[in-house]
Amino acid sequence: MNWSSWIRQFHRWMAVVFTLVVAGIFVTLGMGSEPPMWAYYLPLAPLAFLMFTGLYMYIQPYATKWRSTRRTNI
Repeated sequence: MNWSSWIRQFHRWMAVVFTLVVAGIFVTLGMGSEPPMWAYYLPLAPLAFLMFTGLYMYIQPYATKWRSTRRTNI
C-alpha cells in the first residue's frame, strides 16, 4: 500500500471515530445525563487528524500537476 492510499484509509477511519464520538456525546445528552467536561474535548483529536489528512488530499492533485509541469519545462 502506497503512502497516499494509507493516508486516505486513515482519513476514513478517523471520520468513523469522530462520528462515533460525537454521536456518543449526543446520546449521553439525550438520556438526560451530563457527560464529564473532558468528553467534550474527545472529538478534537480525530478532528485534527481529519484536518491534516484532508488538507493533504486536497493539495495532492495540485502538487502532482505542479511537479509534472515542472519536469516538462526542464
